[in-house]
Amino acid sequence: MQTRILLTLTALLAALLQPLAAAQDAPKAPDQATFVPFPATPSVTYHTAEINGQTIHYQATAGTLPLANARKYDTEARVFYIAYRMTDGPFDPETAAEGETPTFPDPATRPLTFSFNGGPGSSSVWLHLGIFGPRRVNHIDDFGNPGPPPHQVVNNEFSLLDKSDFVFIDPVSTGYSRAEPDKSEKAYHGVREDIRAVAEFIRLYLGRENRWSSPRFLAGESYGTTRAAGLARELQNAHGIATNGVILVSAVLNFQTIRFDTGNDLPHILFLPTFAAVAHYHEKLSPELQRRPLREFLREVEQFAITDYTLALMKGGAITDDEADDIAERVAAYTGLTADYVRRVNLRPDMPRFPKELLRDRGQTVGRLDARYTAADRDDAGERYEFDPSMTAIRSIYTESLNDYLRRELRFNSDLPYEILTSVQPWSFANTGVNRYTNVAEDLRNTMQQLPFMRVFVASGFHDLATPYYATEYTMNHLMIRPNLRDNIEIHEYEAGHMMYTHRPSLEKLKRDLDGFYERTLP
Repeated sequence: MQTRILLTLTALLAALLQPLAAAQDAPKAPDQATFVPFPATPSVTYHTAEINGQTIHYQATAGTLPLANARKYDTEARVFYIAYRMTDGPFDPETAAEGETPTFPDPATRPLTFSFNGGPGSSSVWLHLGIFGPRRVNHIDDFGNPGPPPHQVVNNEFSLLDKSDFVFIDPVSTGYSRAEPDKSEKAYHGVREDIRAVAEFIRLYLGRENRWSSPRFLAGESYGTTRAAGLARELQNAHGIATNGVILVSAVLNFQTIRFDTGNDLPHILFLPTFAAVAHYHEKLSPELQRRPLREFLREVEQFAITDYTLALMKGGAITDDEADDIAERVAAYTGLTADYVRRVNLRPDMPRFPKELLRDRGQTVGRLDARYTAADRDDAGERYEFDPSMTAIRSIYTESLNDYLRRELRFNSDLPYEILTSVQPWSFANTGVNRYTNVAEDLRNTMQQLPFMRVFVASGFHDLATPYYATEYTMNHLMIRPNLRDNIEIHEYEAGHMMYTHRPSLEKLKRDLDGFYERTLP
């Protein structure tokens, strides 16, 4: 009797436990209460793009690499990246035979470009979805207007993936890149600290992906050009990694050229041609000047800027009233400002006052990143614009497109906010800008002398009030490189702004120019 009862209880207990065991064996649904900063492994997907009329098959990888302590090799930060690598043909993991893997071109014949943006504090999204990557944001017109949401990426027929594989790097604190919870992100917030960290990422990536034999390019925009110039030297001197080519989009290497500080007259001289280009675009000049082709007109303004205007500013308070009146009239004629205003600012119109002053009579301001864009402030009497309409035009379309693209096409999911632009202040300028202006132009010159095969591509927009084209030309003309290397630098200019690729005609020209650069660098 007792045995029968015991068997019955055992059977009953087994029946009760069976659902629990089955639940343990079943796949677990995602825990919605758990914050997931990073997936356990990189996301690898396969795609096809139409570029320059050519079908390109490629592998996309979204993931992170660790930055480790040089002695203990403890991970101190994780750097997020998105990499594109061309494959020999289409590949679908779901239909591939067991053990089948994609094949790639010989690395020695396939360049590899590391790309990043600036800020400092910017992710790599702008160059990624603006020009280089196989997908781009979808502006509603050739001007570059974003239109209302929703925003999604489209095929980028102007991508450079037909010329090179790409790795888009988000420096620590940008994108999804983060310092470890018990480490300080401030350790990466500085000119040299940032350069060392990105160089270490590149060294690690080359080893893990077996790309040491690939030709290498660096591509930066805005402060990313500061990084690129220093990075070329750091890679060569610290790691023995040579660079074939450097791409500088809207460059700033010498910060004295863009800082409107008391006693620094250089920016007033170097911004003047851009002020003139903006006035020409918005038809604020005399009919005679307005009819002139832009580039022809700007050459005249450049000549004035480095001759009579420079001499006038150098005189300071020693300039006579008649001389000052003459210079004011000429500056006003070229910039669309009034001679009275130019006199009241001591012959020195500057940023950010110019965007507010130029179209004050129309109740409009012009953009800083791209002065083709206009907006209206709360009132017309202020000295500075309320917001930059050219930043407003790109902020949402890039942010929304990138977040959707990461999840829907690249299948990378993180609960972290993707930091498109974030504050990384205070930014350390130790060894490059303490008691002086930061200047990494010497890094570029030094590397060019060490690597005489290295070529430099410079792209500037005529309507860029952040890093004006003439300031970039000034910097390049003052590198003091040997004559035999001067032809290694090529400068290209576009009738748009800081991110000239938002303008369809400039995007098309930039693609053609970069195609030629890769071909000339790797004949």
